[in-house]
Amino acid sequence: MRIIFMGTPDFAVASLDALVQSGENIVAVVTAPDKPAGRGQKLHQSAVKVYAEAHGIPVLQPVKLRDPDFLEELRIYQADLQVVVAFRMLPEAVWNMPPYGTINVHASLLPQYRGAAPINHAIINGEKVSGVSTFLLQHEIDTGNILLSEQVTIAPDDHAGILHDKLMHTGAQLLLKTLAGLKTNTLTPKAQNTLIPENELKHAPKIFKENCQIDWNQDVDTIYNLIRGLSPYPTAYTYLDNKVLKIYMGAKEYSTPDITPGDYKTDGKSYLKFAGNNGYIHVIQLQIEGKKKMEIIDFLRGYRF
Repeated sequence: MRIIFMGTPDFAVASLDALVQSGENIVAVVTAPDKPAGRGQKLHQSAVKVYAEAHGIPVLQPVKLRDPDFLEELRIYQADLQVVVAFRMLPEAVWNMPPYGTINVHASLLPQYRGAAPINHAIINGEKVSGVSTFLLQHEIDTGNILLSEQVTIAPDDHAGILHDKLMHTGAQLLLKTLAGLKTNTLTPKAQNTLIPENELKHAPKIFKENCQIDWNQDVDTIYNLIRGLSPYPTAYTYLDNKVLKIYMGAKEYSTPDITPGDYKTDGKSYLKFAGNNGYIHVIQLQIEGKKKMEIIDFLRGYRF
């Protein structure tokens, strides 16, 4: 098969590498345009572009996916199949172009957690199991017929970064199994609307800054899941002495707080804990506004309340 691969971040690189290492014929890669980043605003290349160029694979970086010049360039490669991993929404003119269509690797057990942030939302909601699905693209986002899926366990202390890596590697192997099934015509696509009733679906919309502020009036389990679901990015935050305090890692203490939710206690040496409505969250790893990320002991050594 002549395959065009579409993706941008590190999550996609694992799948691209699996295809390359297994000897698949990757004729081109489509990824995001270079973007200015950092203090110097130097152009930053996507992880997929860096990998593709290192392996001599042609790279396309369209600004607009409906651009006639891009569509013509895509046709020239005469792909039999397109593979999408962590990329933007495709117009029908793109996903419907190859004869075998376009398959997507999605970081959830579809139809649950359709959307841009399935890894984060699964942990925020306290799920014990997540997974990866491969499916055929169609008009509505993340709704196409499922080809294969595989479960992945979420450990009680897993944060989004850990689950990301688990799903990244599982997804790469599931992609290879999916391609093998397509080649031998042994896959039976399953319609998503036959799997779970619409009113039982959980969604995974994009996360914005306002979704990241901790509500200390909630119970400590909910707060703890929010912290790990947003770690290491975009990170849950609160305020300490009117400064933004990002919390990357915390621990739960079940007790009856004797202070108002959102207030804190500290011995100034080894612990800093904020009250929820049924206990405390001990801050383990944090970043105060204007400083670097650090462990709580290092923070307390230098901070003056």
